[in-house]
Amino acid sequence: MKATKLRIGMAAMIGLGAMGAMRSAPRAQEPTETTHSVWDGVYTAEQEKRGAEQYSSLCAHCHGEDLAGNDEAAPLSGPAFLANWDGLTVGDLAERIFRTMPQNDPGHLTRQQVADVITHMLSFNGFPAGKTELDRRVEVLRQIRIEATKPTSKLDSGFAGR
Repeated sequence: MKATKLRIGMAAMIGLGAMGAMRSAPRAQEPTETTHSVWDGVYTAEQEKRGAEQYSSLCAHCHGEDLAGNDEAAPLSGPAFLANWDGLTVGDLAERIFRTMPQNDPGHLTRQQVADVITHMLSFNGFPAGKTELDRRVEVLRQIRIEATKPTSKLDSGFAGR
């Protein structure tokens, strides 16, 4: 009887230990934290030009040339857009666009078109270009935070009181 209780106890401990190890193991396609911000220059100027062309042909008829939206289409720039997406990732935005746009034909856009259009949106909202194109893979885009306001660097904050 005592041996049976000991075996059950040991099995329970091993099972709980295995479950804990599985829960703490990082998942390959679910990054645990974002590593970049839209302020880090996550697209190139050339890609943004492609994005502007894609936006004009695919999105502007609903969202407007100024990305301000209308009664039926959400704004893609300005305070309302930034408030809605602040703290989320570029991957979240890409998935929303990929799955729901264009409104009259959802899922019609390619991943590359979505990435390029997002670069135009980022540029229009004042986020800087960089040296590397924005990736089209959502697992990579989920590592880029959308931050409405530019974070202050530690170097800047060290000199703020002087």
